[in-house]
Amino acid sequence: MTKINRFEDLKIWQESRLLIVVIYKQMNGVRDYGFKDQIQRASVSIMNNIAEGFERNSDAEFNRFLDIAKSSCGEVRSMLYLAEDLNYIDTKQASDLKNKCSLIAGSITNLMKHLRK
Repeated sequence: MTKINRFEDLKIWQESRLLIVVIYKQMNGVRDYGFKDQIQRASVSIMNNIAEGFERNSDAEFNRFLDIAKSSCGEVRSMLYLAEDLNYIDTKQASDLKNKCSLIAGSITNLMKHLRK
């Protein structure tokens, strides 16, 4: 595996950044500000915890922050079900975003396993 020197080079960080942009755009017209704030904050948490953990310069610390980022993926995915139920987004959009969250969570899990070796 290639040595990564910056969190910006991590594919999971890049993918989570793209996810945030889509979440923000999809929630743009939602007037339920509590819901909107929560899903946006949870999506930002994914990206920021990856970055913060990487900057700790410790595999154990990085793993801990990756675990938090993975949990935030679950929170976003859960909220996407509610967004669909409340007709904030349509079924296709919700499905696409849930899949993105699942892929990011899976990649985080793989990185966590690698760090434990």
